[in-house]
Amino acid sequence: MMRSLWTAATGMSGQQTNIDTIANNLANVNTNGFKKSRVDFQDLFYQTLQLPGTPVAQGEYELPVGAQVGLGTRPAAIFKIFSVEGFQETQNPLDLAVEGDGFFQVLMPDGSTAYTRDGSFKIDSDGRIVTSSGYPLFPEITIDEDVTDIAISKDGAVTVSYADGTSDELATLELARFINPSGLKSIGGNLYRETDASGLPVIGDPGEEGLGTVLQGFLESSNVNVVEEMVNMIIAQRAYEVNSRSVQTSDEMLQIANNLRR
Repeated sequence: MMRSLWTAATGMSGQQTNIDTIANNLANVNTNGFKKSRVDFQDLFYQTLQLPGTPVAQGEYELPVGAQVGLGTRPAAIFKIFSVEGFQETQNPLDLAVEGDGFFQVLMPDGSTAYTRDGSFKIDSDGRIVTSSGYPLFPEITIDEDVTDIAISKDGAVTVSYADGTSDELATLELARFINPSGLKSIGGNLYRETDASGLPVIGDPGEEGLGTVLQGFLESSNVNVVEEMVNMIIAQRAYEVNSRSVQTSDEMLQIANNLRR
C-alpha cells in the first residue's frame, strides 16, 4: 500500500515542475525572442513480480506475459523549443531580428561571449551598440555623435549617414548558430551560454552557413502561445488532482486495514 503513496507522490512532484515551466512560459509571453520550454517525462523503474517466459507445469508451458508494477514518473528534461512565431515591426533602426537560426553575440563583463535572439539594441554613452542590460554587441560597433542615420542590410552591413550627406560602411554584424540550440544554458536577461551539449558556435556573416538574415526595424516575438499554455496548465492541474486522489485513496485503504478487528 505504501508503494502507491510514493508512486502518486512522484506524479504530484512531476506535475508541479510542469506547472512551474508553464508559468514561466506565460510570464514571458511578451519577452522579445523568448523561447518556450516543455517538460519531458519518463517512467521510473519497475518492480518485477513475475518474469515473462517463466516455466510452469514442470516446464511444459511458460507464462506468456510477466507482472511488473511501475513506481511512478520523473521529469527527464525541460526542453527549450526554438521555433519562430513571428516578428513585430517597430521602425526603430536599432531593433533587429534574425530570420533564421542565428544568434547575436554579446560581450559579457568577464570577457566571455553570450548569445541572444533579442535584438532590441541601444546606444550607450560611448556610442557602442549594447543590449538593454548594457552589454556590448560583439564584435563591438561604435556610432559617432555626428551620425544622423543607421542602416543595416540583410547581410549585416552597418552603414551610417552623416549630416554633410556622406555615408560610410562601419562594420558587418556577425551571427552564431549551434547544432543543438536546445543544449544552450539560459542565464537570464534573454542570454544563453554555450555548453558541451550545444556544441561549438558556427560564426559567420548573415546569409551564410545557415545563419539567417537580419531584419532592421523588427523584433522577434516570444513563441509562447497563450491558448496552448492554458490548455497545458489545465491538463497538468487535472493530472495533479488525480495523483492527489490516489494518495487519498491509499490513505483510506491504510485506515481501513488499520481499523480491522479480529
